[in-house]
Amino acid sequence: MMKPAAPALSMNLDPAGIALDGGKGLAKQLCLALRQRILAAPDTYRIKLPTSRNLALALKVSRNTVVRAYEQLYAEGYISSRVGDGTYADGLAAAVVAGPVVPAAAAPAMQLSSMQQRLSGFEARRRRFDGPARAFRLGIPAYDLFPSAIWARLQGNFWRRAPLAQMGYGEAAGDVRLRELIAAYLRQARGLVCEPSQIMITAGAQHGIALCAQLLLDAGDKVVVENPCYPAAAAALALSGAQLVGIGLDQDGMDTSQLALHGDCRLAYVTPSHQYPVGVTLSLARRLELLAWAERHDSWIIEDDYDGEYRYDGTPLAPLAALDHNARVLYVGTFSKIAFPGLRLGYLVLPPKLVPALGALRAMGDRHPPAADQAVMAEFIAAGHFQRHIRRMRRASRSRRDALLAAWAPLFGAQLPLPKVAAGLHLSLPLASPQQETELVAKAIAAGVEINPLSRFCIPGLAVNPQHRAGLALGFAGVDEAAIRNALLLLQQAWR
Repeated sequence: MMKPAAPALSMNLDPAGIALDGGKGLAKQLCLALRQRILAAPDTYRIKLPTSRNLALALKVSRNTVVRAYEQLYAEGYISSRVGDGTYADGLAAAVVAGPVVPAAAAPAMQLSSMQQRLSGFEARRRRFDGPARAFRLGIPAYDLFPSAIWARLQGNFWRRAPLAQMGYGEAAGDVRLRELIAAYLRQARGLVCEPSQIMITAGAQHGIALCAQLLLDAGDKVVVENPCYPAAAAALALSGAQLVGIGLDQDGMDTSQLALHGDCRLAYVTPSHQYPVGVTLSLARRLELLAWAERHDSWIIEDDYDGEYRYDGTPLAPLAALDHNARVLYVGTFSKIAFPGLRLGYLVLPPKLVPALGALRAMGDRHPPAADQAVMAEFIAAGHFQRHIRRMRRASRSRRDALLAAWAPLFGAQLPLPKVAAGLHLSLPLASPQQETELVAKAIAAGVEINPLSRFCIPGLAVNPQHRAGLALGFAGVDEAAIRNALLLLQQAWR
């Protein structure tokens, strides 16, 4: 027979030491203080609490305050009352709630999933600059020129109307009107003909890339990427369990002749209009070779057109998707580089056969995009503000590019000549060695100037053109001309 458990020892709770600050929320303060006392008691003790009247007198608070604190502790299971006997907290029950305290050194190591292991490796390599834009931060448009007053008026109009139809759950693919306007814009401005049903609204380009990776890739699948490459896109592909296959770059973009060695790749990720981060454009011949490779090997292509609107010589180039007649290209677009990064609105243009599956995948995640942001962006486009803002942003970015090129030449042009910049929001220049790259970047950051090493974008262990193993990547659109010139003077002092 089992021995009966020894009866728990009883102790009275002493209100001495319970301090309340006298402000609002006295009942909550008292509840927290009593809970800490209960949890700190030995698990073999039954703690008897004072009556509500006596505790109120001891703490000089109203009895209602104590009653509310007791009611909360009772609801959470810390105390119980016995008719004619009083109110108790069982130490054993409190110990179960609190759980045993195990020293960190003695705690067993948790087994990480393969996803956790991949994420920890990505987090260690991630590098971000926060706060207001400074020279020469990458990926930042001239959002100091965003027409905030117009956007605020459109936001106010939306909420004053309180459209009930848009305040419930919406379509996973996004607002129909916005998708219709995006389709019309792509047809008119980019030469990409698509139906609104092929468009899915996303929370930016990165979200779209991650959705494509989730849908199209299984663990172990091989994926072609440019090397150097956009690190966040490479991470999204690798997190799906894919094996990355790097293809080097030259003046015509990705060296598609190397694709013949990789017919077993499930997917290719490219930035053809303005390669990130090198800045070259994929030539027409190589675009056709890439499309032919995808058709021949039953593969997919993710085209990231992150800053395709910024073309300074002539009109923006037609996307790779506009040449695709075999429904192999998934086109990724974003409003972050035209409006502002904090907006988190982008879109995918999908081959028709992928629309149902990607819609279902999207619904499993965040259900659908935010209704208000979509409605305001739709009105922003429909009223003509979007196209006017694109023209303004293109003029501003060209002016800031010109300011950088003009001020750089007399300071560093002899030793570090900048390349021609026909498109985009950044440029890159190669350096002679990794040691020079490390030294220049460290001195720039110490001087308060943000410059990225080109090597940060090279995927270790994958093929890369030696010309791109070391260099500097500079964004020029995020700050005005005066800030650019001031930053260059700081660099002159730092690099002297």
